Amino acid sequence: AEDWQPFVLPKPMRLLVLSDAHFPYNSPDAITAAVDFALERHSPNGVLLNGDWADFYAVSRWDKDPKKRNFPAEINRVQESLLWLKAQFPRAKRYYKKGNHEERYDNFIWNRAPELWGIPGCRFEDITGLDKLGYEVIGDGRPVMAGKLPILHGHELQKGIAAPVNPARGAWMRTKHTALVGHSHQTSGHSEPNMWHSETTTWSTGCLCSLRPEYAKFNKWNHGFAFVDVDKDGEFQVYNYKVGKRWKVRLA
Repeated sequence: AEDWQPFVLPKPMRLLVLSDAHFPYNSPDAITAAVDFALERHSPNGVLLNGDWADFYAVSRWDKDPKKRNFPAEINRVQESLLWLKAQFPRAKRYYKKGNHEERYDNFIWNRAPELWGIPGCRFEDITGLDKLGYEVIGDGRPVMAGKLPILHGHELQKGIAAPVNPARGAWMRTKHTALVGHSHQTSGHSEPNMWHSETTTWSTGCLCSLRPEYAKFNKWNHGFAFVDVDKDGEFQVYNYKVGKRWKVRLA
């Protein structure tokens, strides 16, 4: 059996959590609103890209518009976004958790060119420039522990996370544990007490991508992000924000 452990963030930490930007199909206004708000209100010393920051459209197994299959251009946009984000938070520790869209690249290599797997220059970290830009990559579906709070992208919980009322309740049904997830592009929260009146709460964050992609013109998505304040004992406070009309940020 292989050892598989959560990725543990240092404590204390003021952590900005951004997910589901789907570069190059991102919303520039939503991302700018989130970053500006974080700089003004929270001054984070940690930034977590919690999956699907990149879309990897061109190497997806789904049907694709031939006019949009420009993989080098996609990667250039991803690299530009990572460089820009580093400039916004030059002193913060930066982490990149792989979501299901990043796994598209791994699956493409496994299925189309397995001989290239693991070769320097072909790795996910190499083509995106994450190593050179100082981002620590978290793969294998590992939870990220922000103190006592597990953070998942959300695809790790398998199918149906959004079906039971909202994504946060779906995460609660599958973990029975406090957690923060992305993936479903919808801001939500769910809390249930046990017989001792101790509450377990789960949260899901909104996305930072276009709200009208070609594969889901009608949806219940919203723009959003989260902030997690972790103290030295691992206790935490979650602030789950929505980005609304005129790019105004409000607490959900």
